Formats: sequence, structure tokens, C-alpha cells
Amino acid sequence: MHEFIIKPVCAMTTTKPPVKPFRLLLSLFLFLTAALLLSRSTLTRHFSTSSSESPSLLKIRPGLHSYDDYLKLQLNKTLNPRLRRIWTTRDWNRKVSVFSRFFSELREAGFLSNTSRALCIGARVGQEVAALRAIGIDDSIGMDLVPSPPLVVQGDFHSQPFAGASFDFEFSNVFDHALYPERFSGEIERTLRPGGVCVLHVTVTRRGDRYSANDLYAVEGVTSLFKGFDVARVRKVDGFGLDTEIVLRKKKRRR
Repeated sequence: MHEFIIKPVCAMTTTKPPVKPFRLLLSLFLFLTAALLLSRSTLTRHFSTSSSESPSLLKIRPGLHSYDDYLKLQLNKTLNPRLRRIWTTRDWNRKVSVFSRFFSELREAGFLSNTSRALCIGARVGQEVAALRAIGIDDSIGMDLVPSPPLVVQGDFHSQPFAGASFDFEFSNVFDHALYPERFSGEIERTLRPGGVCVLHVTVTRRGDRYSANDLYAVEGVTSLFKGFDVARVRKVDGFGLDTEIVLRKKKRRR
């Protein structure tokens, strides 16, 4: 540590008198304040530029102040009488047909079989479940915040109401509605049997609707959440506004 020695000033000196301590401290304070403000401004500009040029792979949307707020938002859509009427009437046959084609292709590729026990996550009124049963996968059930018997039971995908290793196959096209994506993926990993398959339909080229809780910017934003899985396939699809299908297979336990 350096020692600063202040020498006494001779009374007969002809030099200018020293700056008074108060004025010296004030000058130092103003200098440091200006330097800090300049540094903060530079840091803010750098941070803003970096975040806009390299956005996160997955971002949670702002504006939800509690989990209750999130649930209310989701239920506003799920309980909407007009939407439920559309889902169970004019949309029914069209969506069951499209889902049947998706599931048939997955079965042909070896990701699904008639003996699979299957779960559809966020199934609303059960179109996906009806499609699975229509192609011969009878042990199928759906889960949603609002039950729709006999095809859909009540459950929250952040905390599935099923025991561990309950299913061979899990499908969801509502990943964008997950407020806590890590819990969403963690519950699938918990309830899927080793060697089981998870299929997600997501969008990476456009934003979801106003009920979405997150925005996905790359497939890796999803696959990075599934630590105990291998990526089996990624392909483009046309799935009711969703453009990408991700197939993940849970790793088997090593003996």
C-alpha cells in the first residue's frame, strides 16, 4: 500500500495556495460519477446489441406475475364455449384424420406400436386420443387442465398425475404453452419408460398465439431440455400452425 505524505506549506511561499479539501473531494466525486455513467452507458449498449443479435433459443414471455395468472390465461382458451363447440364439431373429423396420418407414419417408422401405452399431453377434447385409438392403439389417454371424459383426464403437464415409467409413447403439440419448460420435459422423462418415445410438434418459424407462454427460436431450445434422451428424428410437418416434429427416445438404463 502506498503512503501519501502531505508536506506542510511554507507561509512565505509564492506559489498558489493548495485547493481546499472540500473542493478537491467535490472534483474527485464529479470525475468518478462521470466515469461510472459513461461505463454504464457503454455496457448497456453492448448488452442490448448482443441480446438482439444472438437471441436465446427459448424465451419465456413476460407479463405473467404468478402461476395463477398463467392458469387463468390457459383456462380462458380451454373453457371458451365457442372454441369447445368448434373442437367437438366441425374441427373433429379433420383433426382426427390428420393426427391419424401422423401417428400411422410414426408407427411405420418404429416409434409407436399397437401395444404401446400412449399419452397425449394438452389434449383438450381428445382428438389426438381418438386418432390413436382409430389406428389400433387402444391403450391411449389424454391429459389437460380441463378433463373431457372418456378421452381426456385432468392434469397439469408441469406435474403429471401419473406414476413414473407409465407410458411407452407421449405426444404433445402444446410445448409453447409451458411456463416452465424444464418441468414439462422433466415430467415426460419421469413418466416415460426407458426406450420410450416422445414426439413434440412445435413452431420455430413463427410466434405462437397469445396463449403461448414461451417462444422457440431453434430446435435445440427443446432438445437441450431432454438430457436423458437421444434425438431420433427432426422433420418439417404441417400440423395446424406447427412446422416441426421432434422425435426423442429415452435412453435405456445401463446395467
